[in-house]
Amino acid sequence: MPQAFRNTLLTLRDLIVSAGPLAFLALGLLVAAYWWLNPNPPNQVTLATGPAQSAYEEFGKRYQKALAADGIEVVLLPSEGSSANLQLLREGKADLAFVQGGTAELQPDDPDLLVSLGSLFVEPVWLFYRTDAGLKVTDSGRLDSLRQLRGLRVNVGSEGSGVPTLIDRLLDANRVEKGQVKLSRLEQTPATMAFLAGKLDALVFASAPESLMVQMLLQTPGVRLMDFAQHEAYGRKFPFLTPVTLPRGVVDLAGNVPAQNVRLVASTTSLVAREGTHPALLTLFAQNAQALHGSAGWFNRAREFPSTRHGELPIAKEGERAINEPVPLLQRYLPFWIANLIERMWLVLGILLAVMLPLSRVVPPIYQFRVRSRVFRWYGRLREIENDFESGKASPQDLLVALDTLEAQAEKVSVPLSYADELYALRNHIHLVRKKLLRN
Repeated sequence: MPQAFRNTLLTLRDLIVSAGPLAFLALGLLVAAYWWLNPNPPNQVTLATGPAQSAYEEFGKRYQKALAADGIEVVLLPSEGSSANLQLLREGKADLAFVQGGTAELQPDDPDLLVSLGSLFVEPVWLFYRTDAGLKVTDSGRLDSLRQLRGLRVNVGSEGSGVPTLIDRLLDANRVEKGQVKLSRLEQTPATMAFLAGKLDALVFASAPESLMVQMLLQTPGVRLMDFAQHEAYGRKFPFLTPVTLPRGVVDLAGNVPAQNVRLVASTTSLVAREGTHPALLTLFAQNAQALHGSAGWFNRAREFPSTRHGELPIAKEGERAINEPVPLLQRYLPFWIANLIERMWLVLGILLAVMLPLSRVVPPIYQFRVRSRVFRWYGRLREIENDFESGKASPQDLLVALDTLEAQAEKVSVPLSYADELYALRNHIHLVRKKLLRN
């Protein structure tokens, strides 16, 4: 092996041995910080949606597709609706869910268990009724009050949807007693089939206009949408309701559907998460909500949603940041997982750097000691030879042999060029002792 290459290897070995303990300490602290902070999210998350063909199911598929681009698998969990979703969150069977305001009673510990990522869209109360049923109530066949439902067969949806709770509150506010309206609680699809077959007089949905069932019923002949003439009053009496208007022709401009403005009441739907859900997942969902819900719709202008208003639950800081602040600089140029790792670890890295910089000052002295010790260790033997000569414990001939052995061993010592003066000084001192022995 060439001497220069051997010297290089020895230098690297000394550097590694000198800095090794510090490097292992830094690595251990990094691993501990990574384990403690857990910066990267799990690659699977469960999102509770809603019934088949509902707006919740459709939005769930959009989130599933959006997060797949960042390597996150979104498992969609169908449910009966908003109330069922809340229960799935409480039981830990879902990580996130769509929850409609006013459709379920919050429990006292819900604000500690659940957080909101902001309200995403409004869900009007769609009360569709058959024209022939309306003619039984008014001469015009048009309904504009919940009191006019007395005596009619009305389906308000399954328990898990939360709509029965909402309708009970609205009927109670209109002093419509139980039994005056023949309420049924069929699921959406069988209820719609019964409605179209004439077995029901009215249907109640609380859904976004993206719902396929809503889109179909709005254009079905013989079916009308009830106009809530008192929608402003509902908005004043119930804080979770907002008065909205379905503009004339918004469903079909050419067909002029609806034929006139329809006044409605609507609740806002939020994306709710369990408190322990990974912060990076909350950030991803909140950021994707900007793209999925930020455009103009039938009941809102562009960038009106997502919003931190209308919340019944505390807003998560990830939701606040995503809705009210620009996208972080690193996420504009780096893949999400890298940007997230840096953002969550930078403080720890700064603290680690502040701790390790002072400690790193011990590396040069340790390195210097290791290199010089390879030379200085022979000075002890040289001193023994000189002491033996002065005390007469050995003959000069024996000491010269020992000195030659020492010199041969010193010639095999390799040190970096910056420490070569130490090696040459040793060899020079060996020569001085030899001269002293030869004089006697």
